[in-house]
Parts: sequence; structure tokens; C-alpha cells
Amino acid sequence: MLVADAVSKSYPTPAEPLHVLHEVSLELRPGDSLAIVGPSGAGKSTLLQILGTLDEPTSGSVRLDGVDPFELSEQALAHFRNREIGFIFQDHHLLPQLTVLENVLIPALAAKRPDAAMVERAGELLQRVGLADRQTHLPGELSGGERERVAVARALLNRPKLILADEPTGNLDTRTADAITELLLKLQQEEQAILVTVTHSQTLAAAMASQKTLIDGRLQA
Repeated sequence: MLVADAVSKSYPTPAEPLHVLHEVSLELRPGDSLAIVGPSGAGKSTLLQILGTLDEPTSGSVRLDGVDPFELSEQALAHFRNREIGFIFQDHHLLPQLTVLENVLIPALAAKRPDAAMVERAGELLQRVGLADRQTHLPGELSGGERERVAVARALLNRPKLILADEPTGNLDTRTADAITELLLKLQQEEQAILVTVTHSQTLAAAMASQKTLIDGRLQA
């Protein structure tokens, strides 16, 4: 279960603190999917970074399966993030010098040399996203939609409890975006992970089980 309780975030400025998030609370269970929409500058990306433990809240708390990651040591936090959270970005962030299979294995490479079981898991995921025949290709040899499929497979490698997607269809044409949305939700349900996405796409938002709007740092139903 993911629980955010009264999460606030502010940054110091010479005049007065800049308040980005105001007591944001949410609760999601395994298999839930949530779209967070809202205008640019509303705090969507900041909230996603806090849920992903990439930034720390000024006040409030975040717990994933009862664990407050911000109470962990720096090393333990990095391990927690790698094992429990999968990230999908708008620009996919694939390493151009690595093959498709190697890119999917990056979360395993961050911890140790992947064993045979992890390599097999990566191959299975590539098959599930329709790229079984592209394992030895480089990202530059793939279409935008194919690169995003690799990013989806990479995010699922460690069977994370939480998947965070930042505008995952933002750079795709409508047909490809619809296919990625369908694929992401199908795999998320199969894995029974929690999915949170921030997006400007009403089509992507409508595909999620629930939607909330973030305006001026406040989360609304």
C-alpha cells in the first residue's frame, strides 16, 4: 500500500518560502492506478519525485508497505528505490550504447551482476511488450514507441510495488500512445503493482482507475 499523509514541499527564497505542495494526501492499494492532472507548475512532477524518493517532503510522510523510505540510510534508500519503485519517463532515458536487453537489465546492474534468472526475466518482459526480436538492437535503431516499450519493461524488471510514470505518452502519436497506455495498464494489472502517472493527456488519464487534479499544490478529487 502507498500512503502519502499531508505531504508538503517548499523551497527557501530570499523573500519567503516558495510553497509547491500543500498537505497532499492519498492512499493506493496493489493493482490501483491513478492519474494526476493539472496545469504546468501545479506541482505534479514534484509530487512524483517525492513519491519516488528522489526528493524529500518538507513535512508530512510517505510510506510504501509500511516503510518510510526517508527514515532509511542513504545506501538503504538507494536499494529501496531500486527494488520497490519503477520509473517511466517521457524521454525514456535509455542508454544509447547499450542494447535493448542491457537497458532493461539496468536496475539489476545497479545492484550487482544480473544472474541467469534476471536475464530470463528481462527476456520475458521484452516478449510481453512485443520486442523479443529486438533484444540486441541499440535504442537508436528503434522507433519512439518501441523505446517507450523498453522503458516499460525496464521499470518492471525488479517487480516493483510502485510504478511512477511521468508523461509516458507525451512524445508519441495518438495511435502509439494508445497502444502504450493499454500495454502499461495490462502489465501493471498482471504484476499487481500500484501505478501513478502525471500527465496532460486526458486520454491517458481517463484510462486510469481514478483521477485527481493538482492545482496550486493542492490535490483535488
